[in-house]
Amino acid sequence: MGSLRMDTDYENTLDENAEPVRELTKGQRRVLGVLVEKALTTPDQYPLTLKAATSGANQKSNRDPVTNYSENAVWDLLDQLRELGLIAVVHTESGRTERFRHYVRKRYPFTEPQLAIMTELMLRGKQQLGELRSRASRMVSIESLDQLRSELTSLVEQGYVRSNGPLERRGIEVDHNLYPASEQAPTFEASAPETVETSASPAASAMPRRSENVASGPETVALQATVESLKSEVEELKASMEIVQDELAQLRNALGV
Repeated sequence: MGSLRMDTDYENTLDENAEPVRELTKGQRRVLGVLVEKALTTPDQYPLTLKAATSGANQKSNRDPVTNYSENAVWDLLDQLRELGLIAVVHTESGRTERFRHYVRKRYPFTEPQLAIMTELMLRGKQQLGELRSRASRMVSIESLDQLRSELTSLVEQGYVRSNGPLERRGIEVDHNLYPASEQAPTFEASAPETVETSASPAASAMPRRSENVASGPETVALQATVESLKSEVEELKASMEIVQDELAQLRNALGV
């Protein structure tokens, strides 16, 4: 595996002549996601050593599924990503240990929030919007669900993200779209259908229907909206708790506790 010395301008400048990589294996996604995540959350420890990349890939929090890659396996995955032009091996001036940096900004036209979104999806797979915003915000600030939807809309249009319904609908799940043909992408849970107004004759609309529920008035609509809002808040709280647990575990490791 050859080594390079590259400056950050080269690393962060989009190469418009380079074809973006549209398919990545499970292992490639995990290792690439780790490099981007650590670059954004712990820049003082980046670029990563082989040992740090392996530890990050097997991290028990903010990963799904939890894995147990060996250093040899991670080395092979890093080599594959280097051949794809997505990472490079570098030597820092402070030591001889080989370290690894990603070139995602060079190969993909992502905004910084989109970079965080794609990284989170590579590390955890499909998730609902509230969870995704909270987790991706560890890396890059995403101020609101509206901002998240705007970034996701662009990613869907570019073919990097898929969803199981309109992004404006509550309970929607999104996932990356980097699955190779040899890997079956996870299926989505069925989303709630939109309420559709259908035309009917005045006589028919005046007749009571057995399927109609009294709980369809304004008060119930408001209650349903409140419940959905609370669900979204719970999702964000769960994601935030996972982040706190992850940061606590990293602190304990740093202190040798």
